[in-house]
Amino acid sequence: MPRMTAARAAVEVLKREGVTNAFGVPGAAINPLYAALRDSGGVDHVLARHVEGASHMAEGYTRTDPGNIGVCIGTSGPAGTDMITGLYSASADSIPILCITGQAPRSRLHKEDFQAVDVPSIAKPVTKMAVTVLEPSQVPGVFQQAFHEMRSGRPGPVLIDLPLDVQQSEIEFDPDTYEPLPVYRPVATEAQIAKALDMLQQAERPVIVAGGGIINADAADELVEFAELVDVPVIPTLMGWGTIPDDHRLMAGMAGLQTAHRYGNATLLEADFVLGIGNRWANRHTGGLETYTRGRTFVHVDVEPTQIGRVFPPDYGIASDAGAALRLFVHQARQRAERDQLPDRSAWVADCLQRKHTLYRKTHFDEVPIKPQRVYEEMNRAFGPDTRYVSSIGLSQIAAAQFLHVYRPRHWINCGQAGPLGWTVPAALGVCVADPDATVVALSGDYDFQFLLEELAVGAQFKLPYLHVVVNNSYLGLIRQAQRVFDMDYCVQLAFENINSSGGGTVGGYGVDHLKVAEGLGCKAIRVTEPDQLQPAFEEARKLMIEHRVPVLVEAILERVTNISMGTEIDGINEFEDLADELEDAPTSIAAAAQAPDAQQGVPAAVTD
Repeated sequence: MPRMTAARAAVEVLKREGVTNAFGVPGAAINPLYAALRDSGGVDHVLARHVEGASHMAEGYTRTDPGNIGVCIGTSGPAGTDMITGLYSASADSIPILCITGQAPRSRLHKEDFQAVDVPSIAKPVTKMAVTVLEPSQVPGVFQQAFHEMRSGRPGPVLIDLPLDVQQSEIEFDPDTYEPLPVYRPVATEAQIAKALDMLQQAERPVIVAGGGIINADAADELVEFAELVDVPVIPTLMGWGTIPDDHRLMAGMAGLQTAHRYGNATLLEADFVLGIGNRWANRHTGGLETYTRGRTFVHVDVEPTQIGRVFPPDYGIASDAGAALRLFVHQARQRAERDQLPDRSAWVADCLQRKHTLYRKTHFDEVPIKPQRVYEEMNRAFGPDTRYVSSIGLSQIAAAQFLHVYRPRHWINCGQAGPLGWTVPAALGVCVADPDATVVALSGDYDFQFLLEELAVGAQFKLPYLHVVVNNSYLGLIRQAQRVFDMDYCVQLAFENINSSGGGTVGGYGVDHLKVAEGLGCKAIRVTEPDQLQPAFEEARKLMIEHRVPVLVEAILERVTNISMGTEIDGINEFEDLADELEDAPTSIAAAAQAPDAQQGVPAAVTD
């Protein structure tokens, strides 16, 4: 039997579980694992500038590549505590990542040794498994179990804590005979799917709510096929955006309190039946449950049995992997279609399309400073359906969901539930590693950008080019808007007169000079102060990315205050009426574009003047 260090055995398991990339920061307590990475080869490593950044890189990586799991590595003590935010973000959105931390030697664990902290106890609430391995011979089995846990049932993150002496101990392990454990996911029965289809057929105005579980199961094609067979409109959640193309005639828009379309909310409120697949009924999607559920029948399909009934009791629940359930839905729908047993939904679909091409939010503003809506309009013009968008939290993300267009799964990379500021830069870098040929466009407000912006240096060092749009109003914009309830504007302004600003004038009063910061970190940067400059800036950014192979910042200087549509109930969204007139004669019709057989782009969720 081959002998090797436990650290080397861990690396051999990683490779046989499909790991090809890792993100992290070495340190004294994890150096044996790094030595094994060097000696074994086969796993490329990206050096982060902050360990939390490494965890978000791992998230971006997993969210992009369905065949791999992102791995982040850190030393003992604060490295593990720094990664808790990444573990929380991954757990909240059902994303598998593996966090590996070093630890003090076993004999020192109870002696308050330097940087010795019980990281697994801290991580347990936000992981599927968190463990300190105390026996060297258990290392291969613990790593094997970790991958089984991450992939089985509802996906999620795992933390493995390795004491220094455990890593260095020699064990017997034969990597050539290693096999991953089989993945377990519950599968719906034919009878369960038949009952759900019977309930759907009895409805007059049904919709499908498509959640992130469909993306995790790589079942977007099956969703679209099923929706087309039964001719039922689809309302994706924020995490399910891209499961059906924005230009598809059955894409009814997103619903919710913030990241939603007017027509999506209107259609859900008209519906009498909701089939939720792979979704959680998150509160930013539902709002008040009395309003959301009133007059509607619900069927809920989810891979995690305890999710069914967690937020509200559905009329019927099915514990199943979304992909397995959708394959059965497609199979049975085909059979019923062949027997002409499916009802005619054309009138209901036409109603949904009518809402979709009349209920718009305006985006075309020529004002200076720039209104944020215009930035998203220009992004839609500049970037095609292959673009992978990355965003985290704030008014910028909310407006992006209202105005941008997504056509494919895993092309909207977003930390939907946890929403940690600073997530965008490192996550975008993880996306670049997972798909080096992709057009990656990140979007941040100025405050999100200022968290973890040191990770831009990682993009410069490792030649990871992407375009980062920063909409800068020098405000904590979402919090400022929320403070309207309290009639205050308190501790949310970021503006100050920067004596070193390269912009001068109004730009100088916006505080941090993001261009200088980005350039100091090895990247390129462009500032835009007028709407007509946006398209040329995006084009120039593309050229700089190709030429220098580094992240390129495009900063749009916005008006200080813009209120973005949102509310506390899906039937009570404050549209801020000057921006939200209903336009009967839209110059660009979503319905017309969606009905075109070769429709790809030009399907705006908003219109010009």
